[in-house]
Amino acid sequence: MIKSDSWIRRMAEQEGMISPFVNGQVKDGVISYGLSSYGYDIRVSDEFKIFTNVHSAVVDPKHFNSKSFVDYRGEICVIPPNSFVLAQTVEYFKIPRNVLTICVGKSTYARCGLIVNVTPFEPEWEGYVTLEISNTTPLPARIYANEGIAQVLFFESDEICEISYADRQGKYQHQQSIMLPRI
Repeated sequence: MIKSDSWIRRMAEQEGMISPFVNGQVKDGVISYGLSSYGYDIRVSDEFKIFTNVHSAVVDPKHFNSKSFVDYRGEICVIPPNSFVLAQTVEYFKIPRNVLTICVGKSTYARCGLIVNVTPFEPEWEGYVTLEISNTTPLPARIYANEGIAQVLFFESDEICEISYADRQGKYQHQQSIMLPRI
């Protein structure tokens, strides 16, 4: 069952599920973030890895070349045409054992041709979320640090999973920074 704002607020305040937690929508002059009716709008931090083909590397998830990115820090990140950036959330998550989340991009960015891709946060996953933000347009595109980028929806099961992400010692557990692909 999808969880409401009151459940999300309680889990964030009592269990530390989201930190820092913004209790309500912030939207004056910014792309909105914070607690919504049935989800939580996350923010993108000011640290980015901008994809570049300067070294003519082959994109290989089994042997990813970190030189394929340029590190950048700033309040505005410009994504090159038909390219992408990796970023991380401002918020740190601790997902309960009986919860799975799905993250979807905000419509403000989607209507500009920017797609946010994030895999589900599995039961007992913990860390800052690595975001992949694709610019599908033939023009440079801006994203704004410390503003909304995507919405997280929380689904609670009536049963506890047998093996959680923590139990499996998942490779992206306890992320503290932007993580590149791993095997």
